[in-house]
Amino acid sequence: MGRPSKLTDKQWTEVERRHVNGEKIRALAREYGVSEGSIRARVSTQTSEIKAVAHQIVAAEERFNALPVSAQVSAQSLINELRAISGHLASAARYGSMTAHRLSVIAHGQTDLIDESASLDANADALKSVMAMTRGANDAATIGLNLLAANKDSTKALHAEAASADRRATEDGGAFERIASRLARLTG
Repeated sequence: MGRPSKLTDKQWTEVERRHVNGEKIRALAREYGVSEGSIRARVSTQTSEIKAVAHQIVAAEERFNALPVSAQVSAQSLINELRAISGHLASAARYGSMTAHRLSVIAHGQTDLIDESASLDANADALKSVMAMTRGANDAATIGLNLLAANKDSTKALHAEAASADRRATEDGGAFERIASRLARLTG
């Protein structure tokens, strides 16, 4: 286990916020009395994700605002529908994982009915029951596992986009500040 942090959670939150808003790691490290490496390790991934999301929000907002009003209404309806679908999928995954767990517990209990010294024929019913429960558990877990895989793929794409956004922000030093300002107006 590592050494305890010199900074409180509240201080780390402040460091992360200030870094996202463009303050340099070196200046923050000096102010808070921690190493640049500590700050980099703590905020680099999160900062990249925040920047990527900020770029996506600004780009989406610009595309949305470029639509005619009737298309904006249609787009907002679609957004609401997609959010509802996402919520339903999350619920299905949650219930599927609970069902998978319960079926696995039942299958495990059925293994107590198997007499290891008896022939396969004598254990056929218990073995069939265990196989059916295990198959059912695996099937019930499918939605959740597929969502996890999709999330993993999305996260990889987000990291790649964040790296690209970082390069673009470096090329245009004021771009990130404009995006952060717009994001603050949108969320605040």
